[in-house]
Amino acid sequence: MKKKIYNLLFTLPLLFGAVSCLEKIPGDYVHTDDGMQTLTDAEETVNGIYTGLMSGALYSGYLVLCPDIQADLVYAVQGNSNTYGNIWQWDILSTNSEVGSVYAGLYSVIGCCNYYLDKVEALKASLIDDDQIASLDALTGEVHCARALCYSELVKCFCKAYDPATAANELGVVLRTKYYEEEPAVRASLKDSYEFIISELDAAVSLLDEEYSTYNAVYFNNAAAHALRARVALNMQDWDKAIEESSFVIDSGIFTLASVKTKYSSTQTMLDFMWTGDASYEIIMKLGYTSTSYGSAQGSVFLNFNRDYTYYYPDFVPAASVINSYDSSDGRYNAYFAELQTGYSHALKWPLLVKYYGNSSLLQQNIFHVNMPKILRLAEQYLIRAEAYCRKGQYSKASADLTTLRQSRYTSGGVASVNEENWLDFISAERVRELFMEGFRLNDLKRWNRGFERTPQTSCQPEGSSLKVSSSDPLFVWPIPRNEIEAPGSGILPNESNR
Repeated sequence: MKKKIYNLLFTLPLLFGAVSCLEKIPGDYVHTDDGMQTLTDAEETVNGIYTGLMSGALYSGYLVLCPDIQADLVYAVQGNSNTYGNIWQWDILSTNSEVGSVYAGLYSVIGCCNYYLDKVEALKASLIDDDQIASLDALTGEVHCARALCYSELVKCFCKAYDPATAANELGVVLRTKYYEEEPAVRASLKDSYEFIISELDAAVSLLDEEYSTYNAVYFNNAAAHALRARVALNMQDWDKAIEESSFVIDSGIFTLASVKTKYSSTQTMLDFMWTGDASYEIIMKLGYTSTSYGSAQGSVFLNFNRDYTYYYPDFVPAASVINSYDSSDGRYNAYFAELQTGYSHALKWPLLVKYYGNSSLLQQNIFHVNMPKILRLAEQYLIRAEAYCRKGQYSKASADLTTLRQSRYTSGGVASVNEENWLDFISAERVRELFMEGFRLNDLKRWNRGFERTPQTSCQPEGSSLKVSSSDPLFVWPIPRNEIEAPGSGILPNESNR
């Protein structure tokens, strides 16, 4: 496992909320010209990139939780702390702190990547040892993959769904590729933004040796680049590429779905352990935590057990529609949820989300509700390929993939059969059951051009519980933070949701 080294250089952009996060760090604060002189320096720089991804603004918090909380998966409980309250009620302004933090956090990591890539060629030219050069090339591949991931998240959150017929005329994101050179603060087209992401992943694949791909990795490898490429292709409606890339991962033989039929211990299945132990043959790439280096407690809003260590005080509980969607033999239900007593005056007892109850090793050190983010999993690849097959009318192949996934999750049964009439409803429900609170739902609804409706739920907050959202609602696309638009010299255009 790579060392996790906290690097001040790569956290400073988040401290300057009053200015654009796209601005370069002033030289008076950090001197960077003398950095990246050795392979060790390069390793530390890449470790800083992974540390940035751990941020509570990104994969241990807002980036993963807010899109699902905004959609139709959870309800705010009466007595909640109002955490993410505006997100849940669709009262999202361009000054929203969570949205602004996601934007700034992603560009902060992109800035780290740009710094590395600006410096790496000079470092490579100074090396004479072939093994060191190979190691540096692999690090460079990881950086290209990290930059592609960040841009893919930016277009997911801050851009409209990709339509090949209109993408050239839709707003994409600001493409920052240099650390030292000035670049205009203007948004590229959505088409150009996606093409840049593809070029980054192509660069990553060319530099990351297939031989070193492994399951449960805590760094980007060749398989991770292909898996991310499959996700991007699905969002681009490039069905053939989505099938090709997901098949590369599925057929590699490296990864195995975590089965509820296989025991990890006397009390846990392999699926259970993927969440309690944050390890699995299914995980393509995760962020590795230690007891001294970890992200935010993303499970707190669903449990808050450490409020009094007796009861649970969730801010949000799963929607009844989600709970009721699991068959009795679906092992994901027991892996993801547990019926627990809350400590509120209304004494709600409800299936709470325990997917993020906490890593078992960290729990032993009284670190609650902290789990390693699983950025890429094999299950998603099966769902990607199944959906792409359906788009091409190949329903028997899609049914086979869905059956493979479900039979790993079911104690018995699990056979799936989709056709022209039911495939979208089936895959939509299956993605909810599999990927619950992993940050996919809002984008899924957006790219399917679907709205949703909430109906009131017992002991839940009335405000927001009767929300009806049409597929054309502008807030499926988050507003560009106001400080980015108003920064001196900015040419960044707002979204329809900006207010």
